[in-house]
Amino acid sequence: MIGALILGLVAGYIAKALVPGKDPGGFFVTIGIGLVGSFVGFLIFTELLGIGDNNAFDLGGLIGAIIGTIIVLVAYRKFAGDRRTAATR
Repeated sequence: MIGALILGLVAGYIAKALVPGKDPGGFFVTIGIGLVGSFVGFLIFTELLGIGDNNAFDLGGLIGAIIGTIIVLVAYRKFAGDRRTAATR
């Protein structure tokens, strides 16, 4: 569990650094996006494409987690941005 939190934090931090822009949310949102993104990356790369290892942590898992987190972060920004613009109308 602690490893998943650390992976979520690292993946969230790296994804936010790679995708510039203003993000709604702070530390806990970063961890949440990182955890969800790590799961998405795991599903895409390990389960769907067969890349990576189910039983042990490897560098491919971190890269998959970062790519999954970028996908979730872009979707989150799109959703949160749409809600903000709708509220100001």
